[in-house]
Amino acid sequence: MVKTAPLSTWPWENLGIFKYMLLGPLVGKVMHSRLEGDDNLASNWCFQVLLISLIRFNIYMWYTNTCNMLFLTRNRRIFTKGVDFNQIDKEWDWDNFLILQALIASLAILLFPNGFANMPVWEAKGFVAVLVLHVLVSEPLYYWMHRLLHGNYLYAPYHSFHHLSAVPQPVTAGSTTFLEGLLVTTVIGLPLFGCCMFGFGSKTVIYSYVFVFDFLCCFGHSNVEIMPHRIFGKFPFFKYLLYTPTYYSLHHTEKSTNYCLFMPLYDAMWNTLNKKSWDLHKKISLDAGKLTRAPDFVFLAHVVDIRSALHVPFVFRSFSSMPYKARLFLFPLLPSTFIVMLVMWAKAKTFLVSFYNLRGRLHQTWVVPRFGFQYFLPFASEGINKHIEEAILRADKLGVKVISLAALNKNEALNGGGTLFVKKHPNLKVRVVHGNTLTAAVILNEIHEDVKEVFLSGATSKLGRAIALYLCRRGVRVLMLTLSTERFRNIQSEAPADCQKNLIQVTKHQAARNCKTWVVGKWITPGQQRWAPSGTHFHQFVVPPIFAFRRDCTYGDLAAMKLPDDVEGLGSCEYTMGRGIVHACHAGGVIHSLEGWTHHEVGALDVDRIDVVWKAAIKHGLQPVSSGPK
Repeated sequence: MVKTAPLSTWPWENLGIFKYMLLGPLVGKVMHSRLEGDDNLASNWCFQVLLISLIRFNIYMWYTNTCNMLFLTRNRRIFTKGVDFNQIDKEWDWDNFLILQALIASLAILLFPNGFANMPVWEAKGFVAVLVLHVLVSEPLYYWMHRLLHGNYLYAPYHSFHHLSAVPQPVTAGSTTFLEGLLVTTVIGLPLFGCCMFGFGSKTVIYSYVFVFDFLCCFGHSNVEIMPHRIFGKFPFFKYLLYTPTYYSLHHTEKSTNYCLFMPLYDAMWNTLNKKSWDLHKKISLDAGKLTRAPDFVFLAHVVDIRSALHVPFVFRSFSSMPYKARLFLFPLLPSTFIVMLVMWAKAKTFLVSFYNLRGRLHQTWVVPRFGFQYFLPFASEGINKHIEEAILRADKLGVKVISLAALNKNEALNGGGTLFVKKHPNLKVRVVHGNTLTAAVILNEIHEDVKEVFLSGATSKLGRAIALYLCRRGVRVLMLTLSTERFRNIQSEAPADCQKNLIQVTKHQAARNCKTWVVGKWITPGQQRWAPSGTHFHQFVVPPIFAFRRDCTYGDLAAMKLPDDVEGLGSCEYTMGRGIVHACHAGGVIHSLEGWTHHEVGALDVDRIDVVWKAAIKHGLQPVSSGPK
């Protein structure tokens, strides 16, 4: 059993989500007061504590979300690394300190009920008192406690956990041990306690001080420099009164300087001020707004539906770090999301949502502001293609090497799998890739070599054609579901003469009643699935995936690959994919970039390149995520 230092772990660490039940007595007290006929919530301090805690939670969460709006903050970031899964998991319980302080506040209410009951709404002297107490008590107290935590004895068991976060974010301020939580509670509580003891306490003072304290914590930990250096040029002493995100970042990395809470004055007084603080701040402030390093690769995604639009790092960071699944807490947000969708439809442009580094190359995901159903509206196709074209031209201007089109962005009916843009702009330096060659390779490598017959729907699509031609060369009998005899014959004519007999046109799902390997490229209903014999495995490349209707059959996931283990800064899941797993078309673009291929991959698939792309993916450390039959 591993021994831990006293007060290094939180008392409710093993409760998980049930830790919020610790606030149950406060909720019960409020409900009891209401049942007793006390309708004056303004004087109910249990309600006030709950309200303050809720607002504080939202301050930290939404400040973090704003910092993760890369389309707004990418040129103002101090640390350019992304927030990865390890950091998100480490900071999962960042709100423990809010629970602690709510419990201590409720204890204070029990001990001094009269003091709180008689507290006025406004007391002007209270603002002066709490400010003086903060500057003269909280600031130096925090400075010396913080400095002691960096000592040889206390750092490893108590404070090193906080510094494990590679990229500071507002919620990082709450990623601490229990001892640190108690110390910070003392720092924030003393000015309020002293103010009340002097008779200057008021509800406005309490709310104001707590919220300003939280805002300044978020500000310093934000990793986004928004403080103009010109302010310090015009008012030199001001730089000693308020720290900046750059100032804190130096403490986060170098650790032996910049210990202050909010006021660098105390670092200057006790000679622990990092000499690089102001020069680095000026440099980052001057560089804000300038173009940062151009990505080597861009994956151009789109939103699938209204609910999954919330599966992005700048809405719920923790939610986006897990594979997407519809959850109950999303439903209250649907009306506002619908309004945002309409605004995006009318105004929005392609925006950056995430990035990661692989083999020293920067990979970004841009999102076209269109939802899945919009791709099937005939009048919307022109606007969608305009957005995609603008993104390609923007990538070309920035110096991006490869841009890969996701799912519906490369729809054949929409733009011919990207052919439209390559023909319209023949001098593009950026390589446009649909990634379907690797998608085909993933699906084909899931099909066992001993399979002799395959039923294929969506047989005349780009992917369907390539899969059919590859399998027929392998000696597999392919039942191609299509009503168009002409399109079937065109594909059949592409096969070698001795393999053409392996391609068979069928027009109904009933034709596959004896075939246990289905490759689904066009959405099929539960009724159509009934024709599959028991034990059938459904491979699929259809968006959205088909319903897993048959219990006596197995269903493959969409074609995907796991990125190499050395990927850095990846902290969000791609739709329903697991951590570090991306759709095969995304992975196909990654391989195109890593290999330095100079051709566009648009339009029809080159069947001869399927094995080439597959071997390149394996060579670069991408791993197949098998969803074939067991």
